[in-house]
Amino acid sequence: MSTPNTDRYTTVLRRHLKYLPDSAPLPADADLRSLGLDSMAAVDLLFDLEDTFDLVLPDEALVEQTFTTPQALQDTLQRIDEEGARS
Repeated sequence: MSTPNTDRYTTVLRRHLKYLPDSAPLPADADLRSLGLDSMAAVDLLFDLEDTFDLVLPDEALVEQTFTTPQALQDTLQRIDEEGARS
């Protein structure tokens, strides 16, 4: 996996947040649902992240808590990266 650095991760995430203006900041604790990340957008985001970072999110990571905030999602990606490095 290519470790999700903040700039690449933020770029991918922002593409899926239809209510976040291009120039608006994206705080780590922002509510992704209020920014437009509904269930369909979350699926598209999942595929985009997997393609961009060459990873597969395991089933146990595909829960609502993973997609609540930018930080929660990035923490999950980081954990998957670290677990993959140990395998």
